[in-house]
Amino acid sequence: MSADKPAVSENPKTHERNKVRRVPPYHVILENDDVHTFEFVVGVLRKSLGYSQERAYQLTLLAHRTGQAVVWTGPKEVAELKVEQIRTYHETRDDGLKLGPVGCRIEPAPGS
Repeated sequence: MSADKPAVSENPKTHERNKVRRVPPYHVILENDDVHTFEFVVGVLRKSLGYSQERAYQLTLLAHRTGQAVVWTGPKEVAELKVEQIRTYHETRDDGLKLGPVGCRIEPAPGS
């Protein structure tokens, strides 16, 4: 081979594709309780997640009937923020009784 010509390989290297790592999703789960009023929970979902009256009502009803409802799914850090936002609301009853926040938690979405 002469020094003037670059070496040519018969099997050029194929470039590996960059694989995008997907962030595993997490669910924000609303837990049913017998303490907070239905209307209060609907209002919390509307204020904290920006849901319509109908969507918030359906999710609250699902939690009431089944014990829990997935109300949001996304990256873990955002799910943690959503839980904090939901927990900032505290119900005060007409008789002055102050209740704690609505029960909710995050957990990894199945298959992630």
